[in-house]
Amino acid sequence: MQTFYSNSRRQTVDFAKKFAEKLPKGALVAFLGDLGAGKTAFVSGLAEGLGIKCDVSSPTFAICNHYIGSDTSLYHFDMYRVDGWDDLYSTGFFDCLDSGAYIAVEWAENIFGALPDDAIIVDITKISDNEREFKICKKGEMD
Repeated sequence: MQTFYSNSRRQTVDFAKKFAEKLPKGALVAFLGDLGAGKTAFVSGLAEGLGIKCDVSSPTFAICNHYIGSDTSLYHFDMYRVDGWDDLYSTGFFDCLDSGAYIAVEWAENIFGALPDDAIIVDITKISDNEREFKICKKGEMD
């Protein structure tokens, strides 16, 4: 397990940018954490690190935002309102798994059983207004 502490949005974005550069092609990164923990900030850094130039925003109402770069793409899901398998199927999540694109999933606790064992879990704890703790591991390595 890898642990990272951040004291600002910029630190989170910068860490995620470097983190993205080491990801295997088509990796799925799943986020656990409360509202305002830094999930979307981390995805902003992922997009930068993958060479995708875009404005990342939370897909709360769209459920999925698709960011396209010159040689890769990133699907950014928000599963906050997903409640059950029927809802999950309607998001297009399963179609994206085999697409070769990178996938970022906010509120992954709502679909945890559907995540592949090699999904990268980023568990975010809000320590204070500015400080965050990021614990990173593979789903199959979790206790």
